[in-house]
Amino acid sequence: MKDDATIWISGTMHNIFSVGQILNELGFKILNVITWEKSNPPPNFSCRYFTFSTEQIIWARKSDKVPHYFNYELMKKLNADKQMKDVWKLPAIAPWEKSCGKHPTQKPLSVLTRLILASTKPNAWILDPFAGSSTTGIAANLANRRYLGIDQEEEFLTISKNRKIENPKTSATYRQKTGGFNDKKELELFLVEEPRTEYKTELNLDNKMGNQPNI
Repeated sequence: MKDDATIWISGTMHNIFSVGQILNELGFKILNVITWEKSNPPPNFSCRYFTFSTEQIIWARKSDKVPHYFNYELMKKLNADKQMKDVWKLPAIAPWEKSCGKHPTQKPLSVLTRLILASTKPNAWILDPFAGSSTTGIAANLANRRYLGIDQEEEFLTISKNRKIENPKTSATYRQKTGGFNDKKELELFLVEEPRTEYKTELNLDNKMGNQPNI
């Protein structure tokens, strides 16, 4: 990680406290613990305890002293021009996001897209060492970021390859379907207005070297 990099780690009550403790021991500075409230959680069939409807996502930066990037203005805009809170009410994964196969802990594009837009600039490299079905990669691609994913399960790597987006029309459709925005065109309009000078320069360099951003 670069000195000004940040990390997002999702979990549940079963492991998130241990993760937070380890981050502190490693010298990371925890910035927020986001509570993702699922607007359509799966039912509790046992009827022996409350329905699990939330997940926690820790946001931390590598260094206590080096400032991090936060797109405060965009997050405020997405929240009716008010400061965005650390509780996000977003739907669980939609059926159309599982069209290439299922992953047991797959996250919705709405959550991953918001994380990426909140904490990265255009063309930033995003590493997911537990890629799964590469929802992070899809979100990175849709938001004009670069992505590197790692996973040891061949089954999930196959799903990731099948989810690769090459058609611009498909990208536009995905952006319109991604939740968490005020309307279907807001994400597309934001990306058009976002400064991209740095992005174009580095992307052209990659193309000359014969490399393409991974999805």
